[in-house]
Amino acid sequence: MEIATRVGLMNWVVGQGLTGLSENDLIRGFCERCCAAGLDLSRSMVFIDTLHPIFEGRGFRWNDSESNESDRFEYGPTGDNDEGWRRSVFYHMLEQGHDELPLDLADPAVHGFSRVPELVQNGHRHMLSFVHRFGETGALGQMDCFYSYWLTRRAERFSESELAALRDLVPALGLVIKSAQQVDIVRTLGRVYLGRDASERVLHGKISRGVTEQIKAVLWYSDLRGSTAIAESISPDEIIPFLNDYAQAAIGAIHDAGGDVLKLIGDGVLAMFTGDHLSHAKRAALSAEHRFRLNMIALNASRGAEGRAVTSAYVGLHVGEVFYGNIGHEDRLDFTVVGPAVNEVSRIASMCRSVDRDLLVSAAFRDGLDTAGRHYLVSTGRFALRGIGRAQDLYTLEPAIATDEVLAGRYERYLKG
Repeated sequence: MEIATRVGLMNWVVGQGLTGLSENDLIRGFCERCCAAGLDLSRSMVFIDTLHPIFEGRGFRWNDSESNESDRFEYGPTGDNDEGWRRSVFYHMLEQGHDELPLDLADPAVHGFSRVPELVQNGHRHMLSFVHRFGETGALGQMDCFYSYWLTRRAERFSESELAALRDLVPALGLVIKSAQQVDIVRTLGRVYLGRDASERVLHGKISRGVTEQIKAVLWYSDLRGSTAIAESISPDEIIPFLNDYAQAAIGAIHDAGGDVLKLIGDGVLAMFTGDHLSHAKRAALSAEHRFRLNMIALNASRGAEGRAVTSAYVGLHVGEVFYGNIGHEDRLDFTVVGPAVNEVSRIASMCRSVDRDLLVSAAFRDGLDTAGRHYLVSTGRFALRGIGRAQDLYTLEPAIATDEVLAGRYERYLKG
């Protein structure tokens, strides 16, 4: 491959990376352009570790023919105890300190590497693998290398000219893939730690301290029944799985209904539902509460079958004006909601214990529902909430919903709109 061609391909890779071209399209375009320039590639795979709460890294594949394989994949934690990883070409390269390793796949000595026999069966003859290591300041958690291999079906190995071209081109590709993954990490961390809506606002530039927006929102506050006593009765290594299981039940229900989780406070969850029509947001909050109960029924069944601690939860729903935005110190900001309505919803949830109800909603929440929605809520009385200057009526779901299948069916149909 001529120098001018290499430079042109580098410029294409960098330019497309700057535009945000997806990694799949980037790899495909790169390989197709290499082939058009005379570099006889039959398959490539690149992967890179990342920062994600579930998987360890992400990879991308390209083949010169149709394949049942996905061109994008995620992988879980590997570690030195993972047999597939220990038998991989890349593990061998890291252990031996190799940055580059050519393999003749016809050599039986290399068939001990994972995936090599399968590659031979599919007609590939030669492999060139790279490990491009990041410097100490360039690494981010486990993201410390860019791995890739390049295959050909030719009987002859890659020529010196082809080797030189790949040595020049692959680092540029790796830099662009690394950049794309860093953007993905920022989005993932923002979504996981700030919440979906807050993350989008921050990433669109709303990060100035004290900059808030006054909005009217439906507020959710939930916490677990008897969590302190349960935490004291189970082994320490069971506490976090216990909290995670029930947090997942709540957060999944809230997200499925279109809400945004703003904060996790111990076993408590603060969330909000917004929209052009608050009546729709209120129905979404009720739908989330219903889904939360169903999630907990399934969770309690599975945990109970394993002899693990189970519980239920209290939920308070309210509606009011809040300030939504950046609050705190310039070195530690929180993108959240504040205002009297936030305090009220937490107090409403805490009242569930006193009246022995799993759900309580404020009069402001109930009054904004349509006639059908109000029909499913009944008064539990008028209460003076701690720290709140005025007494107010609180409502709960009609108890018959739990025992009357016909009424329960009507309620579910109402929630679905």
